[in-house]
Amino acid sequence: MTGNTMKAISTLLLLLLPLAATAEIYKWVDESGRVHYSDKPAKGAKTETLNININSYESVTVNDFPTTSSSNSVAGKLQKVIMYSTQWCGYCKKAKKYFTQKRIPFVEYDIEKNAKAKREYDALGGRGVPVILVGKKRMNGFSIASFDRIYQK
Repeated sequence: MTGNTMKAISTLLLLLLPLAATAEIYKWVDESGRVHYSDKPAKGAKTETLNININSYESVTVNDFPTTSSSNSVAGKLQKVIMYSTQWCGYCKKAKKYFTQKRIPFVEYDIEKNAKAKREYDALGGRGVPVILVGKKRMNGFSIASFDRIYQK
């Protein structure tokens, strides 16, 4: 094969690769009533295929948001850091680990497990996870540098 043919084949494979990278998420309940999620269907259990349309932010944005939102209060008490997340989100895990290591108090809401949190996330115009609220600031995505700029102890 010529160099041009190899380049053409390589380019075609790179264009088709994202199509092969799609995955399905399966949900089922075991005999004990516990809910499970996996990328493979459970054998011998009634399995539901989930259609998940929540993205993970690839770049971090920070902007102001109104603090009168109910999403900035939990049981009437103002919270320092609130994070809307999902269990599978790598950036959410990174943020949670950072908050824990730095002993930063935070409240986490999984928008796939908590219907009220999902409604609040939707009211905020959430399009990806994590969405992190710090005082009057909103961060879409997570990076340590961006978080440190908006977080004040």
